[in-house]
Amino acid sequence: MSYQSKFAGAQFVSTVNDIARSKGIFLHTGTNFDEYAELVAQYRPQSPLGAPFNPALHNLDQSNAFWIAGRNDNDELVHTQAVRLLDLKNQTLAEYLHDNFRDFPPGGVPLDMDASNYQAGPGAHRIRGRLAYHGEVWLKPGDSSYRGTGIAAVLGRYAQAMAMMAWSPDYVFGFMPQSIAFGGFAEREGYVHSEPGALNWHHAETGDVMKGFLIYNERYDLDWMLEMPVMDLVA
Repeated sequence: MSYQSKFAGAQFVSTVNDIARSKGIFLHTGTNFDEYAELVAQYRPQSPLGAPFNPALHNLDQSNAFWIAGRNDNDELVHTQAVRLLDLKNQTLAEYLHDNFRDFPPGGVPLDMDASNYQAGPGAHRIRGRLAYHGEVWLKPGDSSYRGTGIAAVLGRYAQAMAMMAWSPDYVFGFMPQSIAFGGFAEREGYVHSEPGALNWHHAETGDVMKGFLIYNERYDLDWMLEMPVMDLVA
């Protein structure tokens, strides 16, 4: 990561912290995922901890993962995100997810894993190297003070910037439900690339199919994102 990118990243992170505070959200980060699991269980029971960030399933520490928590003036948890580093080396993301997509299920949903499937798009066939997986994105529902302010878009970019500063990955990627992606939220979070139809999760009880997009940025996209005036995103 160049000195210029580090400087831009530091400025970006500082500005987002200021914006979040102005909206009544106080951000902090951590790498102890046992602590994060307790936070989620206490404040986000309706949206349980996702498997990719479950410390009972993965060895997560400061070398390969971090979480972001936002609290309000009453010290209540109102926002979460988490990022995890994956080193695919010469394996493509398409190859990796062909064997491992079941490790990234939507939380709290009973799934028919045998019926569910992953379909690689063209971008996934060329993505390889050090990847940062971005997930656990949650903003407390029912609190109108955060809705329509643009803060969700700013926070999504914040996690990517933090990953860039920590690891300078080749790519950042994540998954997004089709219904949310169709609303343009991937673009609002700063993601330049999206591949529809990547995931088809079959609900074990109803048989309904939940479709998901693969969203991603490569390093050049991240550098460009850091140069964008983030203040323009918020009301």
